[in-house]
Amino acid sequence: MNEPIPAQPDMPQISIGDIGVSPQSVFLPTGAFPIAGTTWQIADYSRSEERIPAWAIVCAIVFFLFCLLGLLFLLVKERTTTGYVQVTVSGPGFAHTATIPAGSPQTAPMVTQQVNWARGLAART
Repeated sequence: MNEPIPAQPDMPQISIGDIGVSPQSVFLPTGAFPIAGTTWQIADYSRSEERIPAWAIVCAIVFFLFCLLGLLFLLVKERTTTGYVQVTVSGPGFAHTATIPAGSPQTAPMVTQQVNWARGLAART
């Protein structure tokens, strides 16, 4: 008994913020739209800073009183990344912008790679 296999609904393969992407569709909070003819834009508003943490300054002062080696604590640096990456997708009859918080320096390259994959799908169809 060969029964036909029910068609699988189009499911997102990747998620860029609140935008879902599959080879055929773009899934937004307002609904699903065909990926053909979409335009993708990305803007990186993140920044990374390097600074001496407060605990290292305290340790440098405390240990400086005992020996000069306490100054080595001032060589300790910590890197923090703040900001966000903004992705905009638009197509016939819709436009949507997603904001992805930048928690690490790798956030922007990762999101860029996902957007480039979506651009490739939009151009292919």
